[in-house]
Amino acid sequence: MRKLLLIALIACITCACQAQVKQYRPKVVKEYPHDVAAYTQGLFFHDGILYETTGQYGTSTIRTVDLATGQPIVEKKLNRKYFGEGSAILNGDLFVLTWTNKVAFRYDAKTLNYKQTLSYPREGWGLTTDGKRLIASDGTSTLYFLDENLKTQGKLQVTLNGKPLRNLNELEWIDGKIWANVYLTDMIVIIDPKSGKVEGALDCTGLLPNSLYTSATDVLNGIALDASGHIYLTGKNWPRLYQIELINN
Repeated sequence: MRKLLLIALIACITCACQAQVKQYRPKVVKEYPHDVAAYTQGLFFHDGILYETTGQYGTSTIRTVDLATGQPIVEKKLNRKYFGEGSAILNGDLFVLTWTNKVAFRYDAKTLNYKQTLSYPREGWGLTTDGKRLIASDGTSTLYFLDENLKTQGKLQVTLNGKPLRNLNELEWIDGKIWANVYLTDMIVIIDPKSGKVEGALDCTGLLPNSLYTSATDVLNGIALDASGHIYLTGKNWPRLYQIELINN
């Protein structure tokens, strides 16, 4: 059933993209090791440091990561009752969502020391920031703009050729646009933050070679931008993290 849903979602996005949306494929520039035990939920760079949050009950973590080895430098485990989700840093604090617990956590970004538990009114999926606000997804077609107390300041309906696009997951702010993984697909969409329209789609089919798949390998999820403008992609329990460039499809 999941495979059929995946095929249907990709077909729907690809068909729609042929009309109005710019289509891209990734060109691998470099590849790095990635912790295969990391069920990647949030991924981003801040002040030259790679941050990652991982999910699953009992094994959710927040961590800074050594890019060269893929291994944690500093790691904090969430209580086993929490399923960690997306993360982002705003004004020196690291915010981490949880999936269905209706709470989020605030940490000191430099030390990863816990600071506060915040009430959160919906499912937590992806999180990023435009530098002024946090931007969150919840698996629907709606993105939420939040302040530092996670209070909703605005909403954005994301559409693909006029139709709502659901399953928006991990997010990254890149060059004034919102990039989003579409859960259960190998597609990343590029969203205008003012109109909500999908302007581009990145088809990552085959990014991770079949030879590297195992029974634990899960879906594409994880987008990060470094200070030099390089883009990195990975997935849940993937053995690789890829630095990529966009090429026209």
